[in-house]
Amino acid sequence: MIFVLCSGLYGATSAGRLLRPSPNNHYVHLAEAWLQGRLDIGGDPPGTNDWACFDTLDRGPCPEGRYSFSGPDAERYRWYVSFPPLPAILLLPFVAVFGLGTLDALFWVLFAGLGPMVLFLVLRFLRESGQSQRSVRDDLLVTGLFAVGSIYYFVAVQGTVWFAAHVVATVFICLYLLFSFGARRPVAAGLALGLAFLCRPATLLLAPFFLLQAVSAGKEQSRRTARSQGGVLPAFAMFALPLALIVAATMWHNTARFGDPFEFGHRFLQIRWRSRIETWGLFSAHYLPRNLTVFLLSVPWLMPSSPFVRISRHGLALWFSSPNLLWSLWPKKLDATTLALWAGVLPTAICTLLYQNTGWIQFGYRFSLDYLPFLFVLVALSGRRFGVAFLCCAFFAIAVNTFGAVTFDRFPQFYDDDPTQQVIFQSD
Repeated sequence: MIFVLCSGLYGATSAGRLLRPSPNNHYVHLAEAWLQGRLDIGGDPPGTNDWACFDTLDRGPCPEGRYSFSGPDAERYRWYVSFPPLPAILLLPFVAVFGLGTLDALFWVLFAGLGPMVLFLVLRFLRESGQSQRSVRDDLLVTGLFAVGSIYYFVAVQGTVWFAAHVVATVFICLYLLFSFGARRPVAAGLALGLAFLCRPATLLLAPFFLLQAVSAGKEQSRRTARSQGGVLPAFAMFALPLALIVAATMWHNTARFGDPFEFGHRFLQIRWRSRIETWGLFSAHYLPRNLTVFLLSVPWLMPSSPFVRISRHGLALWFSSPNLLWSLWPKKLDATTLALWAGVLPTAICTLLYQNTGWIQFGYRFSLDYLPFLFVLVALSGRRFGVAFLCCAFFAIAVNTFGAVTFDRFPQFYDDDPTQQVIFQSD
């Protein structure tokens, strides 16, 4: 029922987007290229937004500012999809039938309903195993807040390449959580995390959660049986095996395209701010101040005349779009599970805060989806009562994120039109 309700709501909110291919359907083009036996897309891209161009002769980026090549240059300069490929793999059978006309937004809306559904299964498992004292109603409230009271809502209804990656990754992050508690299914946990990595590489840093859960489970088993923790290493190995195979396959794919196992292609993106990547790299402390500013301080701009509110293209601070997440910060007790969850959240969050991009253009801080299911589980495990303050924050979050899901990329008057990435705060 959760899946049906969420997919139905996302579909209704997405509306006309479901009737045509999305304007940035990179994954459809990647799947089409594979079906033609190619690793590049075989010609110039259909647009200018986040396509990677590789100089096969000099083994580096293409000439800056060019989006079309002909003659010998068309063979030398090849265009690629730099985003990790799992969403394209999921689309393969549909692209094989419908080609470049595949209604990718429709597929992603249906897939998005799986995220809240699996998150509810996680919360139900914690309740039934005695690790959570929440009621079924509490679990439904937390699930509903994730579904429509967080930035997942606006992401789920977009359908384009960046948001599709988050939708698919979220489902596998939730499955990773489900399989990792108590390290009860190490192979499935490793597979789920590997598939999340194939959408969003930063999610690989969620691995400490499973490792700490395995250590805790080993200690508990040794306490009950008075034996050594011999089961921990096999759990580590079973977890690592599918994960290592997926990472190895990804490295092979990168090598086949760019001659570098660690190069996804983002370094070759034909974008206006390529110079900063060449100067500082994709990840650097140089980007931290700006990213922290968006993460913590970006709020709507209030205006005295219509449209009365405007939002930076960098999006809203995480606490503003989901104030209920504040309940995760002061649990009644710091047990091993809570510490393990934070051990997954913190390195992943730090990684995204060091990235060269804030997530621009967005309604809310979308990179937080790499660990957002963990934060909602922490809210459920906090032991704090869901009282009047929590419910007021919940109503606020649902209103804010419904506004974002409806208006983003539809009503430009509510969003700043700065093209430079320099404007975060309202001008004086």
